[in-house]
Amino acid sequence: MVSSLRKFAPRREHKERGQLAKRKHLGQLEKHKDYVLRAQDYKEKQRVLKRLRERAATRNPDEFYFNMERSQVKDGVHVEDRRTALSAEVQRLMDTQDVTYVKMQRDINRNKIEKLQSELHLADTPQGLKGPRHTVFVDTEEDVRKFQAAEHFNTLPEFVGRKHNRPKLETLDQDDISRPATSVLKRAMKVREERLRELKDRLEREEQLRLAESEMRLRHALKEKGDKKKVGRDRLGLAIYKWKAERKK
Repeated sequence: MVSSLRKFAPRREHKERGQLAKRKHLGQLEKHKDYVLRAQDYKEKQRVLKRLRERAATRNPDEFYFNMERSQVKDGVHVEDRRTALSAEVQRLMDTQDVTYVKMQRDINRNKIEKLQSELHLADTPQGLKGPRHTVFVDTEEDVRKFQAAEHFNTLPEFVGRKHNRPKLETLDQDDISRPATSVLKRAMKVREERLRELKDRLEREEQLRLAESEMRLRHALKEKGDKKKVGRDRLGLAIYKWKAERKK
């Protein structure tokens, strides 16, 4: 009975002192829990190194398997040929999901991109993206040298670089033009910048999903029967395969 009540009795809390004021420049004082985590990490790394040394000592020098022909060593690290050209996000997606899930995510992401592009088709292009261009055709090189964008668009030179809200001179001459409040303009600019940033992120995600889907489909096709050969490499360094045409019954 006494032993069972002992754990409910009040106990004194032992606190660890903090760093002294004259040693503040050395950073925080390591507590016991910090030492425990550091010691556990060190011991785990030592166990891994010990296991690797044992495998290296007991390995068979005559060992061979066919994946050795498709792998290589770079800077002392064994890497797979096709995985080096893919980012970590694409590799993680390929290892944890199937091609149906990736295709579904591409469709959802593509619909959101189209919606954002339809809302921002008049907005300025964010940095890093290729935006639309307004090309003006003239007849001779003399017209090119004499071309004035402000005169052509019938606006002020300050408004030539705009893709939206570029009023003409007739509109500027009117007296009933009302300028919105500064707070409204700031709020609109903030919302537009957020939309542009989201569009840029979704375009990058679309590229990653496209790479993942194409690589997963290629790996599935390589496992199937059929004569194939390597015909080259794409811009990422991945091998391009071509299958021999077969007549289906």
